[in-house]
Amino acid sequence: MAPPVHQSQRSPSPSRPSGKGEVSDLKLQLRQLAGSRAPGTDDSKRELFKKAISYMTIGIDVSSLFSEMVMCSATSDIVLKKMCYLYVSNYAKYNPDLALLTINFLQKDCKDEDPMIRGLALRSLCSLRVANLVEYLVGPLGSGLRDGSGYVRMVAAIGVSKLYHISAATCIDADFPAMLKHLMLNDPDTQVVANCLSALQEIWSSEASTSEEASRERDALLSKPVIYHFLNRIKEFSEWAQCLVLELVAKYIPSDGSEIFDIMNLLEDRLQHANGAVVLATIKVFLQLTLSMTDVHQQVYERIKAPLLTLVSTGSQEQSYAVLGHLHLLVMRAPMLFSSDYKHFYCHYNEPSYVKKLKLEMLTAVANENNTYEIVTELCEYAANVDIPIARESIRAVGKIALQQYDVNAIVDRLLQFLEMEKDYVTAETLVLIKDLLRKYPQWSHDCIAVVGNISSKNVQEPKAKAALIWMLGEYAQDMADAPYILESLIENWEEEHSAEVHLHLLTAAMKCFFRRPPETQKALGAALAAGIADIHQDVHDRALFYYRLLQYNVSVAERVVNPPKQAVSVFADTQSSEIKDRIFDEFNSLSVIFQKPSYMFIDKEHRGTFEFSDELGNLSLGTEAADSVVLVQRVEENDEDLLLSTSEKEESGAPNSNGSAYSAPLYDGSSAPLAISNAPLGPHSPPPSFAIDDLLGLSLPAVPPPPPINLNAKAVLDPGAFQQKWRQLPVSLSLDFPVNPRGVAALTTPQALVRHMQGHSIHCIASGGQAPNFKYFFFAQKTEDASLFLVECVINTSSCKAQIKVKADDQSTSQAFSDSFQSALSQFGLP
Repeated sequence: MAPPVHQSQRSPSPSRPSGKGEVSDLKLQLRQLAGSRAPGTDDSKRELFKKAISYMTIGIDVSSLFSEMVMCSATSDIVLKKMCYLYVSNYAKYNPDLALLTINFLQKDCKDEDPMIRGLALRSLCSLRVANLVEYLVGPLGSGLRDGSGYVRMVAAIGVSKLYHISAATCIDADFPAMLKHLMLNDPDTQVVANCLSALQEIWSSEASTSEEASRERDALLSKPVIYHFLNRIKEFSEWAQCLVLELVAKYIPSDGSEIFDIMNLLEDRLQHANGAVVLATIKVFLQLTLSMTDVHQQVYERIKAPLLTLVSTGSQEQSYAVLGHLHLLVMRAPMLFSSDYKHFYCHYNEPSYVKKLKLEMLTAVANENNTYEIVTELCEYAANVDIPIARESIRAVGKIALQQYDVNAIVDRLLQFLEMEKDYVTAETLVLIKDLLRKYPQWSHDCIAVVGNISSKNVQEPKAKAALIWMLGEYAQDMADAPYILESLIENWEEEHSAEVHLHLLTAAMKCFFRRPPETQKALGAALAAGIADIHQDVHDRALFYYRLLQYNVSVAERVVNPPKQAVSVFADTQSSEIKDRIFDEFNSLSVIFQKPSYMFIDKEHRGTFEFSDELGNLSLGTEAADSVVLVQRVEENDEDLLLSTSEKEESGAPNSNGSAYSAPLYDGSSAPLAISNAPLGPHSPPPSFAIDDLLGLSLPAVPPPPPINLNAKAVLDPGAFQQKWRQLPVSLSLDFPVNPRGVAALTTPQALVRHMQGHSIHCIASGGQAPNFKYFFFAQKTEDASLFLVECVINTSSCKAQIKVKADDQSTSQAFSDSFQSALSQFGLP
């Protein structure tokens, strides 16, 4: 991505002024009209004001017109007043000295005979947001709260909350909260009442953690007289005000059951309101009031179904999605109550994908023994949908219903029919589901394997689907005649497959197949272990090495570890805990329901987790690039040499077998004769064989010498634009997490602290940024010999003391060696 273009870098469009001449002309014309009383002056001012506002809107600095705009505001034309107030509010915050010029005319307008001008002037005065001018707000706000016009009182109520955010002490000292409370309970204008309620909630919620008085006032707001005062007038309020009142009522705790029914009776007609926000707010009240009353709570679900389903079918798609999100939450909490309404969740052809996806999840939830056939039939129709993501989701939904133990026989037949559609994405999703079904229902293996065995592995390209197919090849190798040969062809093409998940499944499947059909799989297993040990992905390398060491130790033990007796999986893990679901339910009628996560997960910084990696460097600060000497960074990995030594080589070199690795195994007699293997699978209790596993599997692993040292250019230079271009072009050659020294975390007070340290190791920072707990860096380094580059994206989380890095390199064969050098340099950060 290209760096963001600053205002000064954009070329001016033909319709916008490119220099200061136009603004200077506008300033001169405004000054000429400032004191003019000639007929038509207001019309001329309007045109000039419009031009100034349009310039301001497109980002041109017209702050030099401040004095002239203020002088021209001395008029009774309300349109001119509005434009002038807009201009003043925009520039006052950034020009506090100029804002002082506006005080006199705004205070004067606050006493105008026209209530519209009084209200606009008061709103603009409170919108200046300049701390030095707070003293000038107290008088006009007090007058505004006592004004005879409802519009002015309404503006003044919101103005109090603005004043509170500028200077809380001034607001409290002027006794504005008490005045707001009086207006809230006695003002005849419902909009004034609503604004007072909004302002008081904002003020008291902000003071709740530090003030006992604020806590008492907030509790008084939730008293029975206040709540009933609002409920009795709720029909007079606007839709926004009704939502505000209902949100307050949802926090009220009634004293007994009769009071609960009184409130619900008062709000019964709000469920029929045309505004979706009012309906949802009312539903939240009903649900919160009846949480402790199980029977009544269930009746509430029955009562609110019709209003919600009506809102879903009417209104805009955005409103339908918002309502459907809340209905989805209720369906997930009580699917049985909605099982008879499953047809309402059928997808319509003209609905957007995000709506269809929610409906598919709801269909999955409400499925039971009575409606499974109809739901699965409908979902199978979606599998042929032209919308591929929805087709995928529908197939997953069929699989989820099968895992719920509803009419499994018919569902398995439907899934197997999907494989006959010969569509890549359908086949891929079906294979993944069949894998899960076989884990839960092993008795269906004969029917499934008969169909899956006819699928060519060349036609399966998606990693998850290929991994599922490989799993079945290993798990049911005795039932699939071609299993060893299919695995062998996949292993031969190891380098062409870039998915670590597929490589991991290949290793395990080759091991399982070897224990069932040793002669046919012997060669493939040896090739798989050799390729896995040489793989650059750490998990693949570790698993291959683990299997290799396990076979060295004892083949029978290896069989018990890799190929234990099959056990059906009874329950699959839920993606969300019940605690999180309850938290979302408590935040009903909020974005938490739409995002399907509690508010703290997307509001509180400490719960957001590590931010997503991005290629965009424009928002990070450029790091310095200066160093005086070339630092030789050598990869120190003594144990790796020992890990890959064959037994005979270890004995010849006298290398100790115990190397501190988790994979250390006892020595065995490498001089024993190879074991003749029959077609019968090895028994779980067979004695440990004595043979050279390297010879049996065709492995010939030479001693691996330590990698040559990497010489890095201490004076390497790279342009940020070139860095971004290379970052987009190069694939990720290495991605890993590793712990950071706690002393280094303590030393990471600013991003620049690490930049200077890494520069001493000839690793240069191109950009850095972030704040605790997450710091993000982009580094680069250059080899001295061939000038090839290493690019690194590094995210350090100071709370978990972990670093995440992605390495991209011109020469990928040296990525691991550079990664070790990078980790070595980072581990020294903060140490004396």
